[in-house]
Amino acid sequence: MDIAKKSIILASKSPRRQQLLKELGIQFTVKSFDVEETYPGNLSKTEIPVFLAELKAKPFLVALKENELVISADTIVCLENEVLGKPADVDEATEILQKLSGKKHEVITGVSLLSKHKKTSFYAITDVYFKELTPDEINFYIENYQPFDKAGAYGIQEWIGYIGINHIEGSFYNVMGLPVQRLYEEVQKF
Repeated sequence: MDIAKKSIILASKSPRRQQLLKELGIQFTVKSFDVEETYPGNLSKTEIPVFLAELKAKPFLVALKENELVISADTIVCLENEVLGKPADVDEATEILQKLSGKKHEVITGVSLLSKHKKTSFYAITDVYFKELTPDEINFYIENYQPFDKAGAYGIQEWIGYIGINHIEGSFYNVMGLPVQRLYEEVQKF
């Protein structure tokens, strides 16, 4: 596939995904449909974000043109096989960050590439290790960064990532919401 001849659609309102794709040097437009992000309870932790990414791409299929390629993604945070979603409020964000404090968790992003005649999907996993967070650090972060649009109630590229993450194993950008190195390879093969 010659990427320059494709019209790329990013099916995501996430400013972080838009930034990462732009920095990858890919020209794209942003368009997304509101879909209910629910999934069957029998899916494994790696199947969940792939299922949701494909769900976000599916509405495009009926009107895709020959030269269009849709990129969609979904990111989840797993702590000991518990999926931690986006917090609804301050109390939920506090509870999530207390759970993550001092522990390793997994960030898993599912990505779907969809054209008129082809679909491919994949996932990437990054292990993230948090130090013990104090209640003051958690409160400061939530109050100043309002992480209610982020799975796991945090953004690695924000203050809490600077002070709270000891190390990661895997793609940093995956934790931001898009495993760009793997995406680049998959787009080239597509």
